[in-house]
Amino acid sequence: MESMLNKLKSTVTKVTADVTSAVMGNPVTREFEVGRHIASGGPGLCWRIYNGTKKSTKQEVAVFVFDKKMVDKYQKFEKDQIVDSLKKGVQQLTRLRHPRLLTVQHPLEESRDCLAFCTEPVFASLSNVLGQWENLPSPMPNDIKEYKLYDVETKYGLLQISEGLSFLHSGVKMVHGNLCPENIILNKSGAWKIMGFDFSISSTNPSDAELKYTCKEWEPNLPPLCLPNPEYLAPEYILSVSCDSASDMYSLGVVMHAVFNEGKPVFKVNKHDIFKSFSRQLDQLSSISPAVLNKIPEEVREHVKMLLSVTPNVRPDADQMTKIPFFDDVGAVTLQYFDSLFQRDNLQKSQFYKGLPKVLPKLPKRVVVYRILPALTSEFVNPDMVPFVLPNVLLIAEECTKEEYIRLIMPELTPVFKQQEPVQILLIFLQKMDLLLTKTPSEDIKNSVLPMVYRALEAPSVQIQELCLNIIPTFANLIDYPSMKNSLIPRIKSACLQTSSLAVRVNSLVCLGKILEYLDKWYVIDEILPFLQQIPSREPAVLMGVLGIYKCTFSHKKLGIPKEHLATKSLPHLVSLSIDNNLNLNQFNSFMVVIRDMLSRMENEHKTKLEQLHIMQEQQRSINISNPGNQSEQTKSPPSSGNQIDDIFGSTGVNGKENGSAATAPQPNRMSLTLEEKQRLAKEQEQAAKLRNQQPLAPQSIQPANTNNTKTKDLTSSLLNSMTSLNSLSLANTARPAPAQGTTIPAFPSSGPMAGSMGAPVSNGFNPPMGFQTGGMGIGMGMGMRPSGPALYGGMATTTSTPNFGALTQNQGPVGQTNKAPNLSALDSLFTPSQPKVTLNQMGPKATPGTNTPWLNQFGSAQNAQTPMQGAPVGMGGVPSGFGMQANPFFSPQNFSQPAAAPSLNQSGIKHSSSVNNDLKDLFG
Repeated sequence: MESMLNKLKSTVTKVTADVTSAVMGNPVTREFEVGRHIASGGPGLCWRIYNGTKKSTKQEVAVFVFDKKMVDKYQKFEKDQIVDSLKKGVQQLTRLRHPRLLTVQHPLEESRDCLAFCTEPVFASLSNVLGQWENLPSPMPNDIKEYKLYDVETKYGLLQISEGLSFLHSGVKMVHGNLCPENIILNKSGAWKIMGFDFSISSTNPSDAELKYTCKEWEPNLPPLCLPNPEYLAPEYILSVSCDSASDMYSLGVVMHAVFNEGKPVFKVNKHDIFKSFSRQLDQLSSISPAVLNKIPEEVREHVKMLLSVTPNVRPDADQMTKIPFFDDVGAVTLQYFDSLFQRDNLQKSQFYKGLPKVLPKLPKRVVVYRILPALTSEFVNPDMVPFVLPNVLLIAEECTKEEYIRLIMPELTPVFKQQEPVQILLIFLQKMDLLLTKTPSEDIKNSVLPMVYRALEAPSVQIQELCLNIIPTFANLIDYPSMKNSLIPRIKSACLQTSSLAVRVNSLVCLGKILEYLDKWYVIDEILPFLQQIPSREPAVLMGVLGIYKCTFSHKKLGIPKEHLATKSLPHLVSLSIDNNLNLNQFNSFMVVIRDMLSRMENEHKTKLEQLHIMQEQQRSINISNPGNQSEQTKSPPSSGNQIDDIFGSTGVNGKENGSAATAPQPNRMSLTLEEKQRLAKEQEQAAKLRNQQPLAPQSIQPANTNNTKTKDLTSSLLNSMTSLNSLSLANTARPAPAQGTTIPAFPSSGPMAGSMGAPVSNGFNPPMGFQTGGMGIGMGMGMRPSGPALYGGMATTTSTPNFGALTQNQGPVGQTNKAPNLSALDSLFTPSQPKVTLNQMGPKATPGTNTPWLNQFGSAQNAQTPMQGAPVGMGGVPSGFGMQANPFFSPQNFSQPAAAPSLNQSGIKHSSSVNNDLKDLFG
């Protein structure tokens, strides 16, 4: 590792030293920063080429440097000749301006150690590309070492050289005099440029039709840098000391041969005996062998043979060469058109750019990226051309690597992202959004790409909004979640709610439905589903879009809707939408399928939950029953209201009937229960729990039974005596003496919840001091109605008229007295179903006419109070239905659907006038 670092250090030090020594003190370094050595070119490859940048503008350039130490072996006058020749060539190049000639950015500067000038960015010379690597950096750059010319590059390069010669011959009236691969430079974009005008010859009569050129005689004693390359020189230069434009065309023929033959010229020349070599070459050219040209493409082989002709007049001129069929290749024509774009108007450019996508796939990537792409991006300054250029740029971007995209394309696209006009720019970007999000760095996506999408959603054009909404799902997986949640979704929702276009609203819903899978469950439940209820329109397409979002959320394995949301929000919303009059039968059926699925899942989930809860409760009950210690403590503890209810329903049926003899028998001692008795007791408690969950029985309308007065009087006396005996019993758990005959017991147990903070009973709406008259309301006094709180019924605090007979099974005698049930045989006649049903009219004496009863005055006049309770039905347990919850029609309004013959009753069972009856009909139908 250390040896590698030392080697790298030495290489960097050497390169830096070379650069420093080469250009140190040269005025070029004042304005330009010189970089690394990249290539070589010019006569004898004597010019070292460095990359560089202009300090003021950071513009990229190439710096050509000739180190005078290279000619230290020559004498001073020879050194001066070499330097003068090189200076002449650069100065001549600087004066000439043409696209086919190398462009000079800064003229030649001379210092004590070197010559230097700056040109457009350069890749290498054609000689380097063809394998001539003299004066190149060490180690050899891989891009030059591995560079291979494509056919289209070769064709167009030769065409460019032909065009450059045509410019020199026809426009400048000049002969180049040393056209060879060393003097052909490939610039950064791959274009072939001519340089090396060291031996150029200008016409002596430029205004005449027949041009004349003065040629110098070959001097073999001069240094090689002071002479043209003899292998590319026309025979007439040496043999007849004459030249013209045709001499350059011979050089072009040799260059074409070299390009197709790995850089080898047609003939090797002995530079020590140049005349003999050219004489032998002349004979060979007179009858050139087909084997010499066999590597040249057949379609241009004859033209090359003509260019290598011994007779100058046979050779085609430069203008003719530009028009040969060999250069009509589609790639070459395309590249040629790009080079002449500045001459075209917008209409011609637009037509060309429209057909370009068909040509680009046929061209090599290097040509497209380094030749065509720069020409395309240069058109971004023209907004009218951007819609035609942009598709081609994005097509090239698809073939580029991410590194190439970031380095070559992204800087050019950044300003285009912000352009809003023309509108086609936005549409093109939206269609290629997946490409942009894949290759653009995340920071540039947030700063440039996504803001463009947001502008499209907020655009005034409906077409742009529709296209944007249709395209967003295709690249939603590439958008980071915070941007989607905080920026994209709110804009989609806003577009849906604020638009007046049905298409935009429907596409918004479709877009949301497609990107649901990229959102988390609770965001959808909290943000998307509530948004659906805000949509104002009720068109079928909108309703089906809403249904689709519900269905996707409900059925998606990642999302789902909780049963609580289904019951309270989703189902009510869907049910209300399903009956919209705009839906057809198929659409309604679609709604019902989703609604049924939701109901089914909600039912299954909730049923499973309740079953699990029931199993847990049963297990807890089994544990409590199987633990005798706890049961013993429960026997000794004071009975709670829940125990009282359990005792009621465990010993007496809900209809007030005796359950065997359990109503009169004392509770067995639970400590001494056998296993079978414990199981039976558990079953009874389970049945009691089921009965507790049942609804109270509704009162029934009973027709008065026609019985004789004797039976009525006996029954009434029995009822009054029974109530008197019941009132003598106390609900307290403390030891008391035996109850005295004639005392009263409250009809409602006074348990904990019914008393205030000071122990005072809470009033239930009746006035205790008021009392009841013994007239027509004798039953009220017999029941001993007192203020009482609500009794627990089925787990709910309700007011019921059922007496708490279960309290009678508690210990009520004095201390030491055995648990002996009171004699309730008087109630047998009341709770036995075989007894005939009678009305309250038959159970008590008639009220004295004119008796002023305050309680009755609440319901009507004194006239109506003279005959109260007429036809009042007897409710549960023989108690009049005028008392308690079961006689309240507002508790169960369905109880009013009775036969027409039944009398109309109010809350107290009192028959009202016809006006009250009509009011009730209006209220309950």
